[in-house]
Amino acid sequence: MRRPVVLALLVAAGVPILAQPASAAPVTFTSTVVSQSTGQCANVPNGAPTNVLQLVLAGCSGATSQSFTFVPVANTTGTYTVNTLTSGSCVDVTGRSTADNAAIIQYTCNGQTNQQFRLQAVTVSGATNTFNLVGVQSGKCVAPASAGLVQLTCSSAATQVWRLPSYNGGTSTTRTFANPLDPQGPDPWLTYYDGYYYLASTTWNRTITMRKSRTLGGLATSPETVIFNLTRPNGAGTMWAPEFHLLNGPNGQRWYFYYTAGAEPFNLGTQRIHVLESAGLDPMGPYSFKADLLDPTQDNTWELDPGILQLNGQLYLLGTFYNGSQPMFIRPLSNPWTASGTRRILSTPTYSWETVGGAVNEGAEVLQRNGKTFIIYSASHCSTPDYKLGMLTYNGGDPLNSSSWVKSPNPVFQRSNANSVYAPGHNGFFKSPDGTEDWIVYHANSSASGGCDMNRSTRAQKFTWNADGTPNFGVPVALGTQLAVPSGEPAP
Repeated sequence: MRRPVVLALLVAAGVPILAQPASAAPVTFTSTVVSQSTGQCANVPNGAPTNVLQLVLAGCSGATSQSFTFVPVANTTGTYTVNTLTSGSCVDVTGRSTADNAAIIQYTCNGQTNQQFRLQAVTVSGATNTFNLVGVQSGKCVAPASAGLVQLTCSSAATQVWRLPSYNGGTSTTRTFANPLDPQGPDPWLTYYDGYYYLASTTWNRTITMRKSRTLGGLATSPETVIFNLTRPNGAGTMWAPEFHLLNGPNGQRWYFYYTAGAEPFNLGTQRIHVLESAGLDPMGPYSFKADLLDPTQDNTWELDPGILQLNGQLYLLGTFYNGSQPMFIRPLSNPWTASGTRRILSTPTYSWETVGGAVNEGAEVLQRNGKTFIIYSASHCSTPDYKLGMLTYNGGDPLNSSSWVKSPNPVFQRSNANSVYAPGHNGFFKSPDGTEDWIVYHANSSASGGCDMNRSTRAQKFTWNADGTPNFGVPVALGTQLAVPSGEPAP
């Protein structure tokens, strides 16, 4: 659970990296990798997540198994780690071999030099973005063979030349930003509305604050504006896990601000979900207190991490509670602040990756696209570096029944040792200003020894979609990585 392990606001350990109007630094890019000799694409067979799986050539299809993300290696020029479609997996020379014909495989990212490749430009008449892919450790080049991709002594042969259609020239001439957006921003919620980004996160005190910026990177230096002060005895302190939604109420659309808080001094048993209502359509308010969102029949147990689901014309509250483990619940609402039924268990932590440090399913957030509905939730305990994201998929029927949801057997977003990102979790989603891109916001630690305190920082990055309509969140990027700003973002 995302409660801080200390009850005082800690001093930030880092300084935010400011948005850049333009950058000449190497930037991450995603591309297919096309053989100049055959016109086929490098491919992860069947898009499988298997470790030590040898890459092959296949007809270019646009599948995510043929999409590779090139992440610049710090303090180098033209050298990258290459991520595959499986979160936390990289292109790798098997066994750190320096021999000819050593297999090029998919393997867990580890930051070693056999997972680093230098783009060595090769001039090909009538073609652009053509390179040898030179393994940093071996000095040998990636090439196709009968069994799959291997490394061979480099030559100018077309079999060793690869075209990267989406290569961006190695540096960005477009505007970029870098994480963190808030060095002390646990449990973030971010949305883009009417020309501005709005960000709220845990304050762990009596105030609710919000940042506002024309640009995503500008949130890093935007002031924390207090939009509400908690005064009610049963919810006056330790505000955490906030999020705000534009919903229909009796007076038309209003912003409803949901949060967790309890009595002072902090007592976990008093923590409940509460909701505010805006006076108009400004996400920053003013707000008035609306209700304690208690369960109508089980209001004697703590509940945390409010989330909102709108499905089939019905409104639901998502959250978590304690019954020996920490399952995820769903409760129907008659309006944004009133329950119309008692909670039902939606998901219980059962997989081993959901029980590291404690059996936890929490922070349920809804993602909907092309008629599909997903719930992305946080699993395991936030005190461990293995706090991560799992996924439920709605398969029809009554959303109150757990049988209407299918849990993915593997996490969908998790730690990256290579990028020094640990315990990525408690996420939200937002659209780019022009509506063409999907982005995830989340918190994470920069050290495996980080815990549940206020030093978890707010981060954001774009994500894509798999051919089967499921989200592909990729790998959490390292702090300081220059990322292109969201599509359609206006100049500051």
